[in-house]
Amino acid sequence: MVTAPSRNDGVTMPCPVCGRRFLPHGRQRVCSAACRQAAWRRRHPTTSAAALPPVPTQSGRAATVYECASCGTRLLGAQRCPECHQFCRRVGPGGPCPHCDEPVAVVDLVAHEGR
Repeated sequence: MVTAPSRNDGVTMPCPVCGRRFLPHGRQRVCSAACRQAAWRRRHPTTSAAALPPVPTQSGRAATVYECASCGTRLLGAQRCPECHQFCRRVGPGGPCPHCDEPVAVVDLVAHEGR
């Protein structure tokens, strides 16, 4: 009585990831390291994509205060002085003053310790 072997190592099998046929070695189930990594990523979906913060709706420049070096004019979100036509230096994050509507930087409002 002749029994069939439990395994046939000489037969190619299709890769479950890309479908390409390959000759497995040992317990190999996929054709390449790239397919092995793709199979692992399919089995272990990441949830970090859902935990990413949303993209801000406005640019950071709109909330930045700039100051002209020649005339001292402060601008909110504009990097070039309209009177002097020169580029301004960045003071820092800020916004319009609620009382006079002039641009005010956060560093102007926070008291510096040690000074």
